[in-house]
Amino acid sequence: MAFASGAAAAQIRNVALDIRAVSHHYDLDGQKLDVLDGIELSVKPGEFVALLGPSGSGKSTLLRLAAGLEHPSAGKLLEDGAQIGKPDPSHILVFQDPTLFPWRTVWRNVATGLEARGLLAQHRHRVDEALALVKLEKFANAYPHQLSGGMAQRVAIARALVNDPQLLLLDEPFGKLDSLTRLSMQNELLALWRKVGFTALLVTHDVEEAILLANRVIVLSDRPARIIAEVAVDKPHPRRRDDPDLVELRRSVLATLGISQDV
Repeated sequence: MAFASGAAAAQIRNVALDIRAVSHHYDLDGQKLDVLDGIELSVKPGEFVALLGPSGSGKSTLLRLAAGLEHPSAGKLLEDGAQIGKPDPSHILVFQDPTLFPWRTVWRNVATGLEARGLLAQHRHRVDEALALVKLEKFANAYPHQLSGGMAQRVAIARALVNDPQLLLLDEPFGKLDSLTRLSMQNELLALWRKVGFTALLVTHDVEEAILLANRVIVLSDRPARIIAEVAVDKPHPRRRDDPDLVELRRSVLATLGISQDV
């Protein structure tokens, strides 16, 4: 299956995500650690939603639940009305660390998912298409140690896209990159989302990043996380960082997080 683009992509390459009364806890040395508390959230097909909150508040846990890597202690998560019960190529999680196999070329790293599912022989072209989407086709035969941090993360995103995900879950994917590379990668992610049409759920600590990329910003409390604010960002893309409306929105979100000064 070739990658779709534009309006056609938005019709067939995304899903709705419904998080219904989800609570979650871990058992640590016999003690109950509450992480999530009654999260209610609906993400529309093709929507880009950002999750903001204090460090350790449970944002990454919510992504793991959406990816089917864990099961909630209470409540349920639905993808197009079907309960998420296990990992599936339709909902892919991209981590902060690209975790590439150092002994495999870029092409082979991207092909990992198809190879594991026994689909590589029939869909080799999808690896080339994914590399072209992230502008790394000329580095297909390179190895991870030959890549910059930003390039390695683009490989990780291509590895996700090759599985044709309808829901892309992003756990601080640019958190370890330098500021200039991070700005570039934000633009590239936005371009991919607009072109491919997947539904996106992004965890970030960067308020500006959330406002620049997302249609909606969900603000979580400290652990156990509850939703304390939902902020719609009604601005067309591309957005300017110095847009007065976005600057004011940034101040408002920071205040919600308990940070009164503009930093």
